[in-house]
Amino acid sequence: MGRAHEVRKVAMAKTAAKKAKVYSRYGKEIYLAAKAGGPEPDANLSLRRLIEKAKKDQVPADVIKRAIDKVKSGVTEDYEPIQFEGFGPNNSTIIVKCLTDNINRTISQVRPAFTKSKSKLGAEGSVSYLYDVESTVIFKGMDEETALEALIMAEVDAKDITTLEDGRIKVTGEPTDLYKIKTAIEEANSDVEFDIYEITTTPQDYVELDGDDMMLFERLMDLLDDCDDVDQVFHNVSNYDDGEEE
Repeated sequence: MGRAHEVRKVAMAKTAAKKAKVYSRYGKEIYLAAKAGGPEPDANLSLRRLIEKAKKDQVPADVIKRAIDKVKSGVTEDYEPIQFEGFGPNNSTIIVKCLTDNINRTISQVRPAFTKSKSKLGAEGSVSYLYDVESTVIFKGMDEETALEALIMAEVDAKDITTLEDGRIKVTGEPTDLYKIKTAIEEANSDVEFDIYEITTTPQDYVELDGDDMMLFERLMDLLDDCDDVDQVFHNVSNYDDGEEE
């Protein structure tokens, strides 16, 4: 019984830490979006998208409000985006995106994560050329033909539109067309439910890991997850379970 209690306690602590990191990440991103385009969501599409996404990820309303209120009250916080690219075991690749107010601190967090997992950081551009950055919109409540017609009517040039195994529709397009795609679908059917609408970084090819290679890769992911400044991590390992649903 004592052992079971300790296991639950550790699991709860990990869950709480993960939630706190998600809240912190959204707080930074919402602050930056409000600072760049204004604190009113109706007049700031980037801010509106972030707020909608934050609510979907169950970020408390007061976290969102505090981030926006900072801008309204004139509080200045300087966060700078920085990207790391690296190589993991057996041809795996990793892109780490950070938001930081202290680049030296961030480097001191990210670099050891790679060295401790027998991975290595690469130069800028050494990995990113192997990934596609695009708008990804996934929704249900409309068939593929109707979605395609809605996009054509709205003069939105999508890269691809497919029906997933579970019946949802996936549309990809240029990063600048995210809102155009979502708006075109909404105007065609206001009852459509959106699961994902965001700018994604997707590998062009995938690898599978097993044995020691997977253990090292999992260690790298855990260490990066512990870095406060890490915002998002993208990789090309198809059989790694990151705990997130598409």
